Amino acid sequence: MIEPFTVLAEDDDLPRWNVPAEIERLYGRLGLADECVVANFVESLDGIVAIPGLPRSHAVVSDDSEADRFVLALLRACADIVLVGAGTLAASPKGTWRVDTAYPEAAEAFTELRTARGLPEQPRVAVVTSGRSFTPSHPVLEVVPVNEGASVDLRAAFAALRERGHGVIVSEAGPTLFGQLVAAELVDELFLTVSPLLAGRALAPRLGLVDGIELLPDRRVTGRLQSVRANESHLFLRYAL
Repeated sequence: MIEPFTVLAEDDDLPRWNVPAEIERLYGRLGLADECVVANFVESLDGIVAIPGLPRSHAVVSDDSEADRFVLALLRACADIVLVGAGTLAASPKGTWRVDTAYPEAAEAFTELRTARGLPEQPRVAVVTSGRSFTPSHPVLEVVPVNEGASVDLRAAFAALRERGHGVIVSEAGPTLFGQLVAAELVDELFLTVSPLLAGRALAPRLGLVDGIELLPDRRVTGRLQSVRANESHLFLRYAL
């Protein structure tokens, strides 16, 4: 079991839920808006979130941090539905995005949290794909078409999720889909773990937080820091976007 997080700063006006005592002991207070889109990433000290071609590169970037896995599981425990992209799905042929697999040591507390919030044992999983890289045999899939064409209308996709009663959407999508979500102004909050590792860059591409779109200098997207926690040498930042 991890040591409790150290809360270094936190806005007083953040939502606050009644959470199980074990979660409050380890993490502190917690709450999300009734309807929100929350993205979760871990990045290296020099800003790398993914190393293409390297299996489980996120775990390598995080230095296999137990605290980072706890936050991953905690956000899944808060979610009505977990959102991933086609690339994430292809890289995880047996992935189920279950709460209890990310951090089993606190599975009982996460189940208690979901029960108290009237949620089923596990969140649903939504995959954003145009169909070109679609694997219909994957165990998490239920197909819900939202538009025709070579690309996905993200606003229509999110409207379809809302119509199905999914209020809290947690994105575990990679930097390309995250960039598209940011461009569409669909992300409300970002939970960002900063690992103490340096990843480095050479000729092979290594991805930062946003990939596939350019924001600056023409478009300014800002984050407002709401919370800072530490666990060992990892920082855990929460931004409103």
